[in-house]
Amino acid sequence: MDLLKLVALDEQDLNIVSAHVQDAIIRTGDLRFMPHERRFVVPMNRFAWETQKGFFKPTPQRRNSVLHFERVVSAKSAGLAKDKPEEVLELLAVRFYAADLPGGELELDFAGGATIRLTVECIEARLADLGGAWEAASRPKHPI
Repeated sequence: MDLLKLVALDEQDLNIVSAHVQDAIIRTGDLRFMPHERRFVVPMNRFAWETQKGFFKPTPQRRNSVLHFERVVSAKSAGLAKDKPEEVLELLAVRFYAADLPGGELELDFAGGATIRLTVECIEARLADLGGAWEAASRPKHPI
């Protein structure tokens, strides 16, 4: 079993992490901001894009993973139904907008227009798979 473990310490690293979490499924109630620890945690069912290489594509897979951000000063959201913890979100991308370098804002963009904006002292993110994979119902498709 090949468990993915990635660390992002700059914008280039973050772009790689973002590609690996594209189309991850997240429940609104699982999102956690821990202000005393300056951490934001995003548990997810990640689509394993790295297994979709080559001419003969294997069965699509999802993996139980966690993405967390350190050195988070504040967290704000728009378009999320916080009163509906079972609501499912589809993560599209994670982006960084520089402000007072090395700090800035990390933005998590979701299908349907929901957004989470994290003010951070610097980029420090970790993505880790927590266990085995299972067969996904389908492969996500995006308009070209």
